[in-house]
Amino acid sequence: MHDFMALIERHGYLLVSSIVFAEAVGLPVPAAIGLVGAGAAAASGILHPGLMLLSVLLSMMAGDALLFVLGRYTGWALLGVLCRVSVNPETCILRSAESFYKRGKATLIIAKFIPGINTMAPPLAGSMRMRPWQFVRLDFLGASLYILAYFGVGYVFRDFLATITHGLQTAGRAMEEVLLLAIIGYAVYRIWLYRKNSVYRVVPRIQVEELARRLASENESNVLIADVRSHGYYDPGAARIKGSVRLEPNNLAEELKNFPKDKDIYLYCT
Repeated sequence: MHDFMALIERHGYLLVSSIVFAEAVGLPVPAAIGLVGAGAAAASGILHPGLMLLSVLLSMMAGDALLFVLGRYTGWALLGVLCRVSVNPETCILRSAESFYKRGKATLIIAKFIPGINTMAPPLAGSMRMRPWQFVRLDFLGASLYILAYFGVGYVFRDFLATITHGLQTAGRAMEEVLLLAIIGYAVYRIWLYRKNSVYRVVPRIQVEELARRLASENESNVLIADVRSHGYYDPGAARIKGSVRLEPNNLAEELKNFPKDKDIYLYCT
């Protein structure tokens, strides 16, 4: 933390703004720590509070706007890339889409505080064809809340942070061991998640052409096609496969009770 504060003192606005932008575009960079450090530096008179806040706000919104535009033109492909660091990309996307389903467009206001959804929200909004001005307005509110929260912590608790930093310096070797154990524990946790979600990687799939041939060659009454697209990608006026039925993914337990047991059922999602 001491070294980080020294960097902020020397490079200030550019460093923190770069960290915030990097996290906004999906890189594994802890913007919250940068904002806390910036707040402490502002409280110490090293940085100008107003200029720092404006700089990081513009950086965060620029990163979000970039993902929004890319999501608008690439859709699911970009979401898959951003989720690739996840043990199961489909679960990652579903979790983010489900948040939109439950909270609607207001998800953008709280997304920054939810790990995983913070990066996914802007491209999801773009792929769902949210109006640009509406996105900018909601993203501005969300980014402002996030920045003010962590910047404010650093600004208000500057002396407390200085005490912690001094304690970490004196802890030395012990902190290195704790950090090593934390890294090992995280690696074990990721392996456990990978094994837990491995079942999703072997779900049977069928190519579009193969299903089309079956529909053309057999009695269609033996086949049922269900549309399980997430909220935002599906609405009453959305185009869908002819003859398919809607299966609401957030109400599976109830909807499956009415599904036939004597047909081959094919699902298609986002």
